[in-house]
Amino acid sequence: IMRYETPLDIFHAINSIYEQRFQQLYPANKQLVGKIKDEHSLFYNGEDESKMKRHDHLPVNVKQWFMEMFHHYLEFNHIRQYQTHLNSIWVNEMKAHEYNPVHVHQGNLFTGLSSVMILKLPNTYGVEYSAEQAPQNGKLQILGATNGQFAKVDYQPPMELRDFYIFPYDMRHCVYPFNGTNDTRRTLAANCDVLYDPIANRGAQ
Repeated sequence: IMRYETPLDIFHAINSIYEQRFQQLYPANKQLVGKIKDEHSLFYNGEDESKMKRHDHLPVNVKQWFMEMFHHYLEFNHIRQYQTHLNSIWVNEMKAHEYNPVHVHQGNLFTGLSSVMILKLPNTYGVEYSAEQAPQNGKLQILGATNGQFAKVDYQPPMELRDFYIFPYDMRHCVYPFNGTNDTRRTLAANCDVLYDPIANRGAQ
């Protein structure tokens, strides 16, 4: 998992496009597992299907920034001889009591990178019904795949405006509900297919 800070111009551009074009955006609910009413697509470059047709509401510089971040992630992790394809970008506008169950991502391929960008946060996450010393409301929970009694495999990244987290498609994750406010939690997800040879990249330096 890698964290980046979204530049202010990219952050404001995405929020402005989402708010100004909201009525024109494709609902993304049919493609997603989230128990969230407002899930809308900003970009889709996969295969046309009944659930979604190709579309693009984002300027070139925004898409270029996403690809630069995905390529940085791959280079940092010493992935060699890969091909990338920006597949989809959408926004989740989560209200009180809505949530995202445990899931993974995919695009045209099963191999690739997904991400979460924090666009807006509620003024409160509400009442913690128990164990308030360990707040969970509204948290993003990333679930590791390693076993072992002493291994620390689960991660709840801090969530601040403009945070942008990148992780592999097959990394399970979920978002817990919050309560006690009419404010919303707005996040963006972007999927990037990665075609590469896992054998050739085993132990890559």
